[in-house]
Amino acid sequence: MNSLKNYDPTWFLKDFKGSVFTEEWPTVPEAFTISVKRFPNRPGFTDFEGPNGERNTLSYEQVNQKVQTLAMWLCSNGVKKGDRIAVTGKNSPEWAIVYLAALFAGAIICPIDYALATEEQENLLATAEPKFLFVDADKYPYYNDKANSFKVYSLSSKFPENYIYNLHPSAEKDELEKLQEVLHSQVPHSEDTAAILFTSGTTGKPKGVMLSHKNLISDAFIAQYNMKITEQDVFYALLPIHHAYTMLAVFIESICIGAEVVFGKSMAVPRIMKELKEGRITMLLGVPLLFNKVAAGILKGIKAKGPIVYGVMRFLMGLSYIIKKLFGVNPGKTLFKPVLQQANLYTVRIAICGGGPLAKSVFRLYNEMGINFVQGYGLTETSPIIALNPIEHFKIESVGSYFVGHMQMRIDNPNEQGVGEIQVKGPMVMQGYYKMPEETAKMFTEDGWFKTGDLGYLDSENYLMLTGRVKNMIVTEGGKNVYPEEIEDMFQLETDIQQITVQGYIENEATRSEALEALVYPSDDLFTKLGLERLSNADNPSVKEAVQKIIDSINRKLLPYQRITKLTILDKPLEMTTTLKVKRNYKQA
Repeated sequence: MNSLKNYDPTWFLKDFKGSVFTEEWPTVPEAFTISVKRFPNRPGFTDFEGPNGERNTLSYEQVNQKVQTLAMWLCSNGVKKGDRIAVTGKNSPEWAIVYLAALFAGAIICPIDYALATEEQENLLATAEPKFLFVDADKYPYYNDKANSFKVYSLSSKFPENYIYNLHPSAEKDELEKLQEVLHSQVPHSEDTAAILFTSGTTGKPKGVMLSHKNLISDAFIAQYNMKITEQDVFYALLPIHHAYTMLAVFIESICIGAEVVFGKSMAVPRIMKELKEGRITMLLGVPLLFNKVAAGILKGIKAKGPIVYGVMRFLMGLSYIIKKLFGVNPGKTLFKPVLQQANLYTVRIAICGGGPLAKSVFRLYNEMGINFVQGYGLTETSPIIALNPIEHFKIESVGSYFVGHMQMRIDNPNEQGVGEIQVKGPMVMQGYYKMPEETAKMFTEDGWFKTGDLGYLDSENYLMLTGRVKNMIVTEGGKNVYPEEIEDMFQLETDIQQITVQGYIENEATRSEALEALVYPSDDLFTKLGLERLSNADNPSVKEAVQKIIDSINRKLLPYQRITKLTILDKPLEMTTTLKVKRNYKQA
């Protein structure tokens, strides 16, 4: 951690204190303005939506011009400080410009999950009560043709009359001067609410997490104490940008330091490969499912070269990892350059996994291949980052060290292994849930600590080890605590299993003791190997037999009380969140 020992990621802010901002932390608009002043001509927002998939890039100054124009248009159309503005759509520069313009106008941005059905979106919109909705092409006609309480505008040029780039305030000089005065009077403060984020899996009354400008900007800068990034980096916004993880760790992080953002609209593999290569991505943020698939593809390609080549490669990978851990040198980029180039990962400097637990074997694989790969941890309610592995001193069993000196973390009521609920205090902790004071109060202890609902323990260097969710924990007949996430992690490189979820089931009705059941959705690869069509063979005994063999092999690596004793084959996958985690609102019979 030598390069980070005396590193201060906020070093340049002092040059703008008193001119651009006056409080402890700048607001999101002020942070963006600082980057515009520092790097007006550097690439800001990029997509590949030009003719034949050509690259489009806006410089920071060009982005700023579009943001200011839209912000003035919003003010000219009656937006007041504290009004809500909703945005929903695929990742795009237009999405990000709406986000920034709303904040410049003093409004609160409400990003809505574009993957939700319109009925679910309308439930969120009814709670947010926005003045405007900016929506992508697919759903624009639906909302535009309805009688809404909000006005509808398009993120897509397919509807030019209401396309955001075509919205301009009056060109009259007097009118523009008045609008500038209105904008100035509505400038937000760092403690003002910047965004309301609706958490995934919401049913009934939506739960909206209120995050202030201070929450977002403090988290973006504090995270850099564990990871050095610069304006030279290129971030890839591949995961949905409405989610706290991508919104903060890609979008807001980038505009705070003047880095470039490449907006990915599709999870289609050919599209991702093109954007990774032509975008020259250096910062790749993803979730376990994404990194698992890429890792499985790399291993499959190496195995295809035969057992001798595979053996040599695995030996070199192990050697690369030892050198990196012992000497801080990263030889993998040189040793495995052809492999990384083929996977379009050669330009990637750092890969970060969040949004769920990752198998240690996958974490190690990327580091062996020469990519600085780390994990992070957080929740929407914490803006979200509260732990991150430093590259120079990472631990594959950990989601990272928390930011000592900038926040606090404690383990509440730990058991004999030191495992208890993770609780935190710090400038990144949310303001509360929107119009839900009672629900907000439940999330805090009497002495003001935020209760994450996650279980884990801290080691002697303040690295956090996650074990599971409080509500997911299973207690066996012998009183042993089992964390299903730990067991599910063991299957992450099993390509014959697309989805596995572990839950407790009543093994003995008399004692009501629980044992472990695996709900498995097999992969298409498994059906191909068995020479079967999925549609007509979902319940074929040979499928269950093949999956059982995999479970038996994993069971041998587990302690007796952790072993899976019941297998259920699913004919369709369980519902997932936008960060590709299973929604645990199931309970199979």
